[in-house]
Amino acid sequence: MNVRVLFFAGLREALGTGSESLALPDGIATVGALRDHLAARGESWSALATTKNLRSAVNQLMVAADATVKEGDEVAFFPPVTGG
Repeated sequence: MNVRVLFFAGLREALGTGSESLALPDGIATVGALRDHLAARGESWSALATTKNLRSAVNQLMVAADATVKEGDEVAFFPPVTGG
């Protein structure tokens, strides 16, 4: 299954990329599983597992970690941000 993954704000800076097209291995079927899969890459990718209140969206709709990911979906991860 192929998906496009977007990273915003501090995650984008920590990972050094704003997006990635990714072929998911079998068994990765939810946003939470995708997050864990990416975080397992280690080093800066572990920010996906350690960022408090990490938000996610699928096809521009806010979702919980148990949301299903399907072929061609766009999944976005972003930390909470504040303005001042």
